[in-house]
Amino acid sequence: MINQDKITIGIRDSKLSKAQTEEFILHAEKSIKEINKNSFDIKFIKTSGDIHNAKRLDKIGGKGLFIKEIEERILSNEVDIGVHSMKDIPADCNENLEIFCYMNRLDNSDVLISNSQKSLANLDSGSVIGTSSVRRRAQIINFRKDLKIKLLRGNVDTRVKKLRNKEYDAIILAHAGLKRLNMESEISETLSHKYFLPAAGQGAVGIQSKVNSKFRESFKNINDEQTEITIAAERSFLKSIKANCNSPVSVYAKIKNQKLILKCQILSHNGTLIFDESMSCMPNEGQVVGRELGINAIKNLGQDTINKLDNLEDDFNYTP
Repeated sequence: MINQDKITIGIRDSKLSKAQTEEFILHAEKSIKEINKNSFDIKFIKTSGDIHNAKRLDKIGGKGLFIKEIEERILSNEVDIGVHSMKDIPADCNENLEIFCYMNRLDNSDVLISNSQKSLANLDSGSVIGTSSVRRRAQIINFRKDLKIKLLRGNVDTRVKKLRNKEYDAIILAHAGLKRLNMESEISETLSHKYFLPAAGQGAVGIQSKVNSKFRESFKNINDEQTEITIAAERSFLKSIKANCNSPVSVYAKIKNQKLILKCQILSHNGTLIFDESMSCMPNEGQVVGRELGINAIKNLGQDTINKLDNLEDDFNYTP
């Protein structure tokens, strides 16, 4: 078990990262007898994604920029573990690192916050929607081509403040983040998975360390196996099609009636749904099915087409 005085945790200096880390620590304190409130030190690390908070992520390296500096600190032994939103971890992760513990996944839906409290379907034509996600951008265009889309970066508080300052008519965020920040009262609408299937890993938090560390064994009692299984299936699909965080790709796995159901969607940047397929299997076959769905996507679309989706050449902002 744990035999050191302190475990140093590296995290982003944001309210959401702090809330995710507090959740992990509290769960560990309750479930592992060797752990108490003095077992951890927290080190805040400025990531490239935080520093360049006005630029398009897909133009400066994608969402991996939110974990890069934390991973570097783990590898250099400056911190022992990192706490990450699984949505921020690229499918091709560093082979010297591993997610040794998954927290229980929260609702992974996207939600709308609108100044008018109207739903996305009922917003006035020409309303300005804020997002920084290439996936959400394509889904909005697919759902309603008469809405304007405007790039929105920053932490949750910053985004909501810009909305309330009338820079946007509505914004789209992750339900899980708002729940962890006790901001669910801001939600105007939970968006249907039919049109807004989430990104891989959305709603889940993973704890990272070097491979073959003592931490997997030490924290096994708080690892949520169902979350680990579903995230592995989702990431298997992404890896098989060589998709990155800049792609308009959605994938969601859930376990129901002892079966794993994996659903995947791929859109073009103009909002056209070009791949929509799901498969079911036993939970322990999730990664295999993820690869099978990836093979189907490549057969249907071609790898060149999928690769081209990694780069949105046009200005992110969309005007009908």
